[in-house]
Amino acid sequence: RSMAWHVSPLQEAVHALKYEGVRVLAAPLGELLAQHWVQDPLPVEVIVPVPLYRLRLRQRGYNQALLLARELAVRLSLPLCADVLQRVRNTRSQVGLSRRERWENVWGAFQSPADAFAGARVLLVDDVCTTGATLEASAAALREAGARSVWAFTLARAPQKEQGERAQLPNRQGGFSPLQCQ
Repeated sequence: RSMAWHVSPLQEAVHALKYEGVRVLAAPLGELLAQHWVQDPLPVEVIVPVPLYRLRLRQRGYNQALLLARELAVRLSLPLCADVLQRVRNTRSQVGLSRRERWENVWGAFQSPADAFAGARVLLVDDVCTTGATLEASAAALREAGARSVWAFTLARAPQKEQGERAQLPNRQGGFSPLQCQ
């Protein structure tokens, strides 16, 4: 689920938070997420941010998804589990990649210890959903770690033209499943 379309002025705010170091935007953006959430909550017990690879985290200095997840967790009085889901492989930037390239780029890039989320209903938080590849790859790792259910919640979703063509994407069992941000 996404709060809004990734267009102005939200697009500029997300860009400033993510690329320009304007961390102070996490609080008002987190408040917007919380306001949207209370209108239509989902049955979740813990909040997990989409992690950055350690090199990218070192370069940026912070994880924008963690900042947003922290703000949301405080406002919803839900526990934040920030360090259990890990990005174990350095992936290239998703910007400019096709739907299939995005999927191939992130598949298998996330891990969590076995049973780390045993039976938990998890809310996965990120800034933007374009094709859903990062969210799906993260959710797969959470399910492998025992999560009963995984819901994704983002500030913004890319307009359809930016999502690229609808593709059949590979799943863990070797089959294919269509994924599209909703």
